[in-house]
Amino acid sequence: MTHHTLWAPWRLSYVQGQDAKEPTIEPTHWRAGADPGCFLCRAVAAVGSEQPLGVLERTTASVVVVNRFPYASGHLLVAPLDHRATLEDLEEEQLLDLQRCLAKWCRVARRTLQCQGFNIGLNLGKVAGAGVPGHLHWHLLPRWDGDVNFMPAVAGTQVIPQALESLWEQLTEAATHEGVRDA
Repeated sequence: MTHHTLWAPWRLSYVQGQDAKEPTIEPTHWRAGADPGCFLCRAVAAVGSEQPLGVLERTTASVVVVNRFPYASGHLLVAPLDHRATLEDLEEEQLLDLQRCLAKWCRVARRTLQCQGFNIGLNLGKVAGAGVPGHLHWHLLPRWDGDVNFMPAVAGTQVIPQALESLWEQLTEAATHEGVRDA
């Protein structure tokens, strides 16, 4: 059996929890009903601090952010601007905007990251696995042929081969080029 070494030195601070802390950005204007302890509410409110918080896009009803705790390279979160826990709490226009964002960012990720597919998931409620049960959000995970057969099967190990800042820059540039995001 051949032993292969995977080397990702930039991940050391992430594994040690050093860069896992939320950036200390204090928004000047919170949306009505926002939870100041919610990282998604903070991302919505901190206009002008997009890169440190991983914000790729804000629409009239949604926010798209790079997941700071990714399951795979290119893992994004798509959430409503409002702090809402259930689908029933959203207006029809908000639901449509969220779906449009999912479709748009699938297109950007497919072209930019050359992925062959996606897992898109929504966990509603703590018992369903929601890490932020008060602010619903979809997980958009790019997938590549063969990526599920190696690392997840080895003692639950995951290797994310790209720095989050680099992913944000790559997706922001692609989205601007495609007209999905203003420069």
